[in-house]
Amino acid sequence: MLTPRTIAQAQHALDSGQTTARQLVDTCLDRIAVPDGEGSRVFVRVYEEAARASADAMDGLRRIGRAPGPLAGIPISIKDLFDVAGETTAAGSKVLAEAKPASAHATVIARCLAAGLIPVGRTNMTEFAFSGIGINPHYDTPKSPWGRGKGHVPGGSSSGAAVSVADGMALAALGTDTGGSCRIPAAFCGIVGYKPTARRVPITGVLPLSPSLDSVGPLANSVACCAAIDSVLAGEPQRPLKPMELRGLRMAIPGNFVLDGMEPGVAEAFTRALNRLVNLGVRITHLNFPQFERIAEANKTGGLSAAEASVWHREHLAANAAGYDQRVRTRIERGAAMSAADLIGVLEARKALIAEMDVATAPFDVVAMPTAPILPPSIASLAADADFTRMNALALRNPSLANFLDRCSISMPMHRPGEAPAGFMLMGETGGDHRLFAIAAAIEAILKE
Repeated sequence: MLTPRTIAQAQHALDSGQTTARQLVDTCLDRIAVPDGEGSRVFVRVYEEAARASADAMDGLRRIGRAPGPLAGIPISIKDLFDVAGETTAAGSKVLAEAKPASAHATVIARCLAAGLIPVGRTNMTEFAFSGIGINPHYDTPKSPWGRGKGHVPGGSSSGAAVSVADGMALAALGTDTGGSCRIPAAFCGIVGYKPTARRVPITGVLPLSPSLDSVGPLANSVACCAAIDSVLAGEPQRPLKPMELRGLRMAIPGNFVLDGMEPGVAEAFTRALNRLVNLGVRITHLNFPQFERIAEANKTGGLSAAEASVWHREHLAANAAGYDQRVRTRIERGAAMSAADLIGVLEARKALIAEMDVATAPFDVVAMPTAPILPPSIASLAADADFTRMNALALRNPSLANFLDRCSISMPMHRPGEAPAGFMLMGETGGDHRLFAIAAAIEAILKE
């Protein structure tokens, strides 16, 4: 039997006896250990012994009908941002490399373990989750699967998470998303990434970037995979994912802001996807949302991420500023320059814009746009700080809208085989996660044609 790529395939193979959890885990560990592969850049810690022991335990429980749930035995990776009892949560940094180990699991880690999911290791990431590009000067940078010989960025901040799935080192990955950090890496690595309505998934035990915007989401090879893991993270029962009927679906395509500066490969893939949807009866409306420009205006002094990050990092910066990635440190320090009035202004603007957008998108089922207007740039091309800053801003521009607006959002591959990876992103309503998954499942099937 071929190695499963999706959770559904793995569940079928486990249920039918065609594979075991131990075989699934061994396959992932073997791929991590490939000498010329990305494993050493993807993982900052590999749970080889614990993963194999957990797999054997799940196989034993499955044999006697006592498996803890339908996902028992599925191998996953976890971003180096989640507390695991007895381990240091370094968040892709050297600053916290010797920090005190966590005394308890993050809530989402505890839920994954209770469901029988098997972590195979902790994944590399942008230091302190503060970039959409994925470069890490401390632990090296995992390469996107596309054009690997040249070396393209994987997207950030959940860089190792995305590559772990794309390279078959895990069937799903736990990431975080403050401004696109699940969806950008998914787009750049050709997989699916999900950002839930933030309040659905607890962030207790997750090292913060911006608590007002932080959310915890999955990355995987299909919409159904992400839905399955999302249910665990949210503490909800597993439910069948029924794709929504596309004919008559009302889709808004913003004509301002999000389509600016699209590279040809992204523009071609996005246009092709929209044409397919129109042919299937999707009712597409092109319109401007002036609120988008006002979001940019609200964030011009630094925004919530910089302000809240500067508070958390204040003591660490005072003690060891030189230990930070300079590109990350610069963004954090910008928040320290914000006044209390600046922060209050952002919070008030956010509240008003959320209410306005709820009204503006009420006539539609979903809003669609490219996840990022750019294709994954080469790592070498971002050596200059000015180039890095420009490309980072472009990568974050579209997905960060959903975080500011407190909405759920998903990125799916829209490129053809052999083309550079590009993501098709949907934004749903606040709390409309299950509906968004149903819409995404239907559209995913069309994007694959």
